[in-house]
Amino acid sequence: MGKNFLIIDDDVNIRKMLGNLIKKNDFGKVICELDSGEHATQEIIFYNPDIVLIDLLLPVLDGIEITKIAKEQGYKGKFIMISQVEEESLVSKAYENGIVFFISKPINSIETINVIKGICHNIELEDSLALIKSAILNLNNDNGITKEIFPEAKLATIFADIGIAGAVGSNDLIKVINKIIDIKKKNPYATYKLQEIYDDIAQEEENDTNINSNKKALEQRIRRTIQKALKTVAEIGCDDYSSSIFMEYSTLLFDFKQVRQEMRHINNDLEEPGKINTKKFIESIITKLGTQI
Repeated sequence: MGKNFLIIDDDVNIRKMLGNLIKKNDFGKVICELDSGEHATQEIIFYNPDIVLIDLLLPVLDGIEITKIAKEQGYKGKFIMISQVEEESLVSKAYENGIVFFISKPINSIETINVIKGICHNIELEDSLALIKSAILNLNNDNGITKEIFPEAKLATIFADIGIAGAVGSNDLIKVINKIIDIKKKNPYATYKLQEIYDDIAQEEENDTNINSNKKALEQRIRRTIQKALKTVAEIGCDDYSSSIFMEYSTLLFDFKQVRQEMRHINNDLEEPGKINTKKFIESIITKLGTQI
């Protein structure tokens, strides 16, 4: 079933490009286009689209503020931010305020198509889960609790695909993913800070082992694991650019620009390695698992 899209960007060419990608790939229809943030939150609430494609830097009100206000006012759809801004603090702030994915300009068609496809699939999963939960609640008259099973096999497959199954930090990464899934199950629109998640895990490890746990070391293990995943995906791309694993994970888990940079680094040590965004990686894994409910 096609989705409804709302596009907010002050560049008409970007709006046309996004609209064409949505139309040509049968993702749904664009029900509204805006060129500034002036009335954006009102229009989002009014049209209630499934997906909002939004620029970060907009006249009157920026994309992050629009996202934050719309969420506060009850909008439950998905935000994809598209911007030339690559400053890590702003990208992190965008994720913290409800952005599901951040795509860098100039727009890469393959990346954008895969991201939109992934989010459409995720919406369908959420709708299916909601129907199943509703049916279970209606049948479960004794107020029993149905336990949801974490898709460990699916996560193991993803980790194997991107070369981090058995990596030193993979267990740490699983703990973080579990924590965030628990948060989202209680409130799908709740925000969180990774540092607080790291604090919780370190404290739990200390309680279990009576040994001081180093939060900084935990964070570094996770970052090294994600960096290894980036390297694996880039190496696959160097060998076979049309590989299904490369096509999916290079745009789903990472900024495609950084994947290309890592590929350049692999081919030439003098080039800088690609950079990772831990929060984007983790959120993307959760979306891939289909457990963001």
